[in-house]
Amino acid sequence: MTAHAAPSSSPGTRRSVVVVDDHAMFRRGVRAEIEGAVDVLAEAEDVDQAVDAVLRLKPEVVLLDVHLPGGGGGEVMRRVANRVPETRFLALSVSDAAEDVIGTIRAGARGYVTKTITGPELVAAIGRVAEGDAVFSPRLAGFVLDAFAGSIAVAQVDEDLDRLTDREREVMRLIARGYAYKEVASELFISVKTVETHVSSVLRKLQLSSRHELTRWASDRRLL
Repeated sequence: MTAHAAPSSSPGTRRSVVVVDDHAMFRRGVRAEIEGAVDVLAEAEDVDQAVDAVLRLKPEVVLLDVHLPGGGGGEVMRRVANRVPETRFLALSVSDAAEDVIGTIRAGARGYVTKTITGPELVAAIGRVAEGDAVFSPRLAGFVLDAFAGSIAVAQVDEDLDRLTDREREVMRLIARGYAYKEVASELFISVKTVETHVSSVLRKLQLSSRHELTRWASDRRLL
């Protein structure tokens, strides 16, 4: 299924939703886009707040960012696993990297869409996930199929990436895509010196010696 599929078979049903993202402006934007069609019960900005809201309110669907303070979206799902079986998780992330998509689905999400999705498409995706369907943006569905087919070495990707912090992963991906240090600093709201520190750490942890090797490493694992 994709996020462009037809709306739920019960168009009059208003789904209950919790929105989880560490950027307040983005949460407000999502809420403004969907609130006329769903009931937004709460917002959360980190893992602890998300876990509390899910356990307390038991929403039908949680819109969950992948990278969150306190351990990420996967940590939220692990901490509430089996405690709210009626709640389903739909990842809504800026990241379209294979390891984020596959790791999030393995952690328990029913779907994964990127933040380029429109409001009506997101409402439709929420409805389908609430009914138990799996929903993916078209390109991301290919990652999941490839993983199950064995053409992406998921275990190897996970083992390598487990050595990196969330911030190091963000820096790694931008550097591998050809961003200059100054551009990375601007994108992530950190200093150039901090970018240099993260790049050195990434190269050391992955046992690579240059940006060129890092780009090839990321490309081979479909992380770009």
